[in-house]
Amino acid sequence: MCVTDGYQVYHTIEGEREDLRIAGCLSHARRRFDEAVKVLPKAKQKDSRAYLALTMIQAIYRVEKQLKELPAQERQNRRKLSVRPLVEAYFTWIRENLPKVPQKSKTWEGFNYSLGQEKYLKVFLDDGEVPMDNNAAEQSIRGFCIGKKNWVMIDTVAGAKSSAVIYSIAETAKANNLKPYDCFEYLLTEIPKHLDDTNRSFLDDLLPWSPNLPANCRKPGKDEMK
Repeated sequence: MCVTDGYQVYHTIEGEREDLRIAGCLSHARRRFDEAVKVLPKAKQKDSRAYLALTMIQAIYRVEKQLKELPAQERQNRRKLSVRPLVEAYFTWIRENLPKVPQKSKTWEGFNYSLGQEKYLKVFLDDGEVPMDNNAAEQSIRGFCIGKKNWVMIDTVAGAKSSAVIYSIAETAKANNLKPYDCFEYLLTEIPKHLDDTNRSFLDDLLPWSPNLPANCRKPGKDEMK
């Protein structure tokens, strides 16, 4: 499962692979209305359909936030009761109001984007493991994008691949509440010990979610920090 924006290539790849499913990102739909509101005079912003669309999406986020800490199956069940009606109301309202906005306007573009991505924007409703946006992924690569001028010395395919592997390990460590530096130190110490092993099962103990990682690789929990 990949949560993406509406770039058509993602959907093309989904059609070519049986092991891939694409879910839409509601945050990308929201951004179009945010852009539409910003180009309006302040006195007219809150009376616009773009602003009302933002309000409806905000309501969806507000309810979804309440389900954040629930187990996946319970989240899925609760979404059917509290989130789905809001999502369906949003798309019904979009269809009713599309003919009422000037074609090619920012708001019109926002309406068309949502309708074109409706199938994908609803995927999260049927799977408690799927988030409603890919903000977490975008935030994790933000530092890489900001610092891209630092990577200009990587001018080969092999170098770029190595850089991507290292960055992925670091971000995965952070996502699992681990200390990246200590994790790298541990991996670079342990992996050389197994270079002659034909059985790669030892890698299971090195994964970021492995309970066998040493304590110094883990960030202290909230209770430990008190």
